[in-house]
Amino acid sequence: MKKVLIITGPYCEDIEVQYPYYRLKEEGYEVVIATPDGSNVEGKHGYIIRADISFDDVNSGDYDALVVPGGRAPERVRLYDSAKAIVKHFFNENKPVATICHGPQVLISAGVLKGRKGTSYIGVRDDLIAAGVEYVDEPVVVDGNWVSSRHPGDLAVWMKEFIKVLEG
Repeated sequence: MKKVLIITGPYCEDIEVQYPYYRLKEEGYEVVIATPDGSNVEGKHGYIIRADISFDDVNSGDYDALVVPGGRAPERVRLYDSAKAIVKHFFNENKPVATICHGPQVLISAGVLKGRKGTSYIGVRDDLIAAGVEYVDEPVVVDGNWVSSRHPGDLAVWMKEFIKVLEG
């Protein structure tokens, strides 16, 4: 069974964690949620996101893909060296990575996006461009192993394309 890791933190966009979590489980993937210290976190809309593991305890080699949801969590997640190391592993190994909304902020801090093509919440557009990304305002952008989307309205097309990348 393939394993997918979701990395998030407090004030995540609740639905951007929950939708991929359940959608991937529907497809038969084992999904693990990591937070900074392994504690449950509260999303922007008050839902409790149950954590399985801390960033420090993640062995990236155990996972086949990575999801980085948005909300306000990425601005905090990007501060953890362990989270940036997780992201670097997935890009170095060319494993599938899905980001939505503010999620690319973690990838920017990990330094893995130069020369890539992607999208995000409009408020992150200039940060992506400054990081060397060709920004595209589309519901979903697939660039090799990286599948990016803009906001919750894009969830269905985002996961549809991510699952295609996962299944090769």
